[in-house]
Amino acid sequence: MIDAAVEYKVSEHVAEICLNRPPVNALSLAMIEELVAALKRAGTDANVRAVLLTSAVPSRFCAGLDLHGLLKSPEQARALLEKLYIELVEAQYALGKPSIAVVNGAARGGGMTLAISCDVIMAGENATFGYPEIDLGLLPAIHFLHLPRVVGRHRAFELLFSGRSFRSDEAVAFGLVSRVVPDDKAEHEARALAQSFARKPPNTMRLGRAAFLRANDRGYRSGIGNAVELFCNIAASADAQEGLRAFVEKRAPRG
Repeated sequence: MIDAAVEYKVSEHVAEICLNRPPVNALSLAMIEELVAALKRAGTDANVRAVLLTSAVPSRFCAGLDLHGLLKSPEQARALLEKLYIELVEAQYALGKPSIAVVNGAARGGGMTLAISCDVIMAGENATFGYPEIDLGLLPAIHFLHLPRVVGRHRAFELLFSGRSFRSDEAVAFGLVSRVVPDDKAEHEARALAQSFARKPPNTMRLGRAAFLRANDRGYRSGIGNAVELFCNIAASADAQEGLRAFVEKRAPRG
């Protein structure tokens, strides 16, 4: 265990990284640092041949960024985004073994970023997804790079700028998740897939995954810096600051 927010264990050549920050796994700076450290730990462990990203919080995968951190200062907001957008993506890119996100609950905002950083997304049938940043005066900037390539430009615009949530049946139809399974079987199915990956020749998997990621990058990693700048500039705006304060204080935005 790394600490109470991120748990780490290895069984049968599969590392399980489990988010455990009730009530909703909101991503603080410390939690993102722990998650990146766990990915690097799995990447350097020759005994690990596949990685699962799961949640210990019932009905929640990850609600996104801890909004208190975005209200503290522009420097804090930038630190959060650089960790989540840049360091997390680089840790996944360098992992050297397949990763599977098990979304068995609600994934929103930064939780979507965690999920899409993995190679495979396994969703429970009652999982829900969404990009609610627009309702807070923010923009899900990294998903401007990712989502149109997966679901198409016009559908991506609708999802990103409406902020609506959608269920796993829509997500799999869009091509956003790999497979939908019954809620009570999601982790079992994901472990079975991870063990299937783990039985493959490890050097072949490492080289093949690296080639696959290079072939499908299409400027994604090089565009992440611009996504950080866009998010930070928007987060510092009056609209975003009021939207964040209103959400934290559980009231309607003013003005």
